[in-house]
Amino acid sequence: MTSLRLLSVDPSDRGSQRCRLGPGLMSELGLSLGSPLLVSVPGGSCLCTAWPRSDLAEGFLQMDLKSSSPGLISQPPTHLHLAPGHLTPLPCPKLKGVKITVVVQSFDFKKHTPSRLVHELVKDMLKGVHVHEKHVVNLEDFDTEIRYVVIESINPDSASAGFITSKTGVEIAGIQTVRHYRSGLQDQNTVSLGGLEEVSASLREMLQLPLLYPGTLSSLGVSCPRGVLLVGPPGVGKTLLVRRVVGEVGASLVVVRGPEVVGSRPGESEEALRAVFQRARSAAEEGPCVLFLDELDSLCPRRTGSSTPENRLVAQLLTLMDGMNRSDRFLIVGATNRPDSLDPALRRPGRFDREVVIGAPTLQQRKAILSVLCARLPVCPTVDMAELAQRTSGYVGADLSALCREAAMSAIRENSKGSGEQAVRMKHFQEALKLVRPSCLRSSLGRTELSPVSWERIGGLDEVKLKLRQSIEWPMRFPEAFVRLGLSRPRGVLLYGPPGCAKTTLVRAAATSSHSAFLSVSGADLYSPYVGDSEKALAQLFRQARACAPCVLFLDEIDSLIGSRSSSQTPNGVHTRLLSVLLNEMDGVGLKTLERRGTEKILQPEGAEESHTQEQLDCQEVCNKDVMVVAATNRPDCLDSALLRPGRLDHLIYVPPPDQQARLAILKVCTHSMPVDADVCLEDLATKTTLYSGADLENLCKEAALLALQEENMEASVIKHTYFLQKLCLSTCLSPRTAPNAAYIRPAHRMLRRETPSSSLRQQVFENNNNNKNGWIFPNAEKEKGV
Repeated sequence: MTSLRLLSVDPSDRGSQRCRLGPGLMSELGLSLGSPLLVSVPGGSCLCTAWPRSDLAEGFLQMDLKSSSPGLISQPPTHLHLAPGHLTPLPCPKLKGVKITVVVQSFDFKKHTPSRLVHELVKDMLKGVHVHEKHVVNLEDFDTEIRYVVIESINPDSASAGFITSKTGVEIAGIQTVRHYRSGLQDQNTVSLGGLEEVSASLREMLQLPLLYPGTLSSLGVSCPRGVLLVGPPGVGKTLLVRRVVGEVGASLVVVRGPEVVGSRPGESEEALRAVFQRARSAAEEGPCVLFLDELDSLCPRRTGSSTPENRLVAQLLTLMDGMNRSDRFLIVGATNRPDSLDPALRRPGRFDREVVIGAPTLQQRKAILSVLCARLPVCPTVDMAELAQRTSGYVGADLSALCREAAMSAIRENSKGSGEQAVRMKHFQEALKLVRPSCLRSSLGRTELSPVSWERIGGLDEVKLKLRQSIEWPMRFPEAFVRLGLSRPRGVLLYGPPGCAKTTLVRAAATSSHSAFLSVSGADLYSPYVGDSEKALAQLFRQARACAPCVLFLDEIDSLIGSRSSSQTPNGVHTRLLSVLLNEMDGVGLKTLERRGTEKILQPEGAEESHTQEQLDCQEVCNKDVMVVAATNRPDCLDSALLRPGRLDHLIYVPPPDQQARLAILKVCTHSMPVDADVCLEDLATKTTLYSGADLENLCKEAALLALQEENMEASVIKHTYFLQKLCLSTCLSPRTAPNAAYIRPAHRMLRRETPSSSLRQQVFENNNNNKNGWIFPNAEKEKGV
């Protein structure tokens, strides 16, 4: 016989502790009528007595869960196929004594019923029952207030199971209510927390002290803390943390979500809130209790001047919290992701005494969370958790859970198409990263989707690429070298140069290679007709960038966003106010409460040995904890001098028009996907396109392709060299776009040399800008023929 199909118990056998199976299997296992049998199922086991099926059919199994593991009470097994090896005959000798815990329906029954009466009732109901140590005996069929009996230990100790007779002594260790017992079972089934060990230890200490040791505080003349407020963005695990810590402490949990209390009739909300506190007091009489107010901001918003129902509800909660005395052995825990929306009266000592901030997970915490989530998945050993943690900056626990789920779904879809081992590999996580984005960026300003661009797609500009890699990519790839030399990541980089010289494309390539979060903003995202909205939007943009640090914040055309105070017509205009906000945000004066992250890592040169990967992750947390601001402009004369000092925009990188070698590289990139004829000489085109920018060269290739289609009646298969020459000769608009503006093509005015120090560079930039009335003169402009 291969397997047994588990069916639901027959109604006539309910409460009889019988197990119905085929007579052939009974004889195979050596079972007689009524022999004790231990059936192992996923989630626990069940002790029952063997009885043949009425139809004598083989291959089926029906059992009554009268004595089973605690986990099978809330989740009974259904639709299972069991092997015969899961059925084990178990000897059950007569017991001399048994120690039990009684679970009753209501607290009133526990409080007012004499213990002697409970003892007699339980002893009578357990007579003739086979029991197993640590099993739960279901007594719901007797229709009394006594629901369950937990077998704590049996006598003799040598046996794990036994049979209770009228001579068996019954000792009651304690009495619990069903709600208290079930809450304990739920807390045992919670998953482990990854990356929240420090916050969990802090919260556990605050819960244990007033709940388990109230006399210690009273002897010192100190009142017990009454409330703890958990603050953190959505998805970081506030609710999961409370359930886990409460289960570890051994307290019961009363959960109230804000909208559940609010009623439609006047006074109904206050009445429901008083009933919640009364329920918590009743639960606290049988043991420590925690009253958890989830989504507290929806229950107690900031009070306004009008007499609204929310004001009365806030006043009721304040009154109930102030009316708690020392005999109330329960603690209030609130959770919110909008602490600024709460009424200030709630956040004073005596009500919510302490605030625990659970920030967005750091690099180390993300690695711990991924390790916990992947422990239940068939993950291939080649999956690098450290690399995944680096590529998931800004992801909270809920995002990482969705990422693992999408990776598993991708593996299932791939396995369904072909045969092979079903394992989650690194490529599945890479596909999931394209679908699951950080939740903190889903409602962010600007654009967060970045079309990947490789460095090879940008021709020339090798020196500019090297400087950008030093600023953005090196701190991510070589953090230990930066820490060893005491270097910090630059706060900002400014790219300036003529239009069409690939400034924006360079930033996209740098963000792609560094695998960091990317945010791009324009003037349309910031400006508002209302006073103060633009400044608030810019501050919110930086908060969102800090939440997913390391992050590249790209301000394209920064001259149109932030002006110069010296040339501003309105000293108190929106440009000036935006500049003030930008300077303060880049200086990093302080953070809001909600923006705190994990504890800062302090690297020690000596101490416990760590692996190279662990040391590298620690270094990355130190080097890449800030936001990198990258700005681009073709009019640096419009920028304020305070923005260009070191410490804000540390590196000023000039992106020049391409020289001949760079133009050749750009033409090769642009024609890589084009069917170019063999007679096309890119070197000749590079020589004839003096002072053409990268955008001009790309446009030249497009115009030549369109001309080929025009001349050959849409039948062209290759692009000939003559089409490139015709577009060069016929179209004057394709001549250098910078030519009409003398500011870009004055090589004789070499005002600034490459070797000029950055401080002198900035000073000369401002002086030359003030003296030049015809336009901005870019430094390092190369002298070309024909100019």
